[in-house]
Amino acid sequence: MFVGIGIVGIIVPGLPTVVFLLMAAWASSHGWPELEQRLLDHPQYGVVIRQWREEGRVPRRAKWLASGMMLFSAVSMQFIPAHALVRVLLPVILLFVAAWLWSRPEPD
Repeated sequence: MFVGIGIVGIIVPGLPTVVFLLMAAWASSHGWPELEQRLLDHPQYGVVIRQWREEGRVPRRAKWLASGMMLFSAVSMQFIPAHALVRVLLPVILLFVAAWLWSRPEPD
């Protein structure tokens, strides 16, 4: 389920992708060990998942991509018919998320 939501997050502004893939890795480690191993063995995503799990590290490229997607989502939200409170709170929340993300250490 989390992998599916993560895939949808690639397309839908405001819906994160990496968070759901991390949750998929966590959930699979408890109920689907084969999927967990498949995610950990993946040539591109496995390294990132292991770095996050072991040391809480996030690559700089991932930080830039996530920040850019959050900025795109915040700007896009201003042009759709949404409640004014949502249009104000979303950028504020995403700013806090970006600040937290950039406070994470980077891999060596």
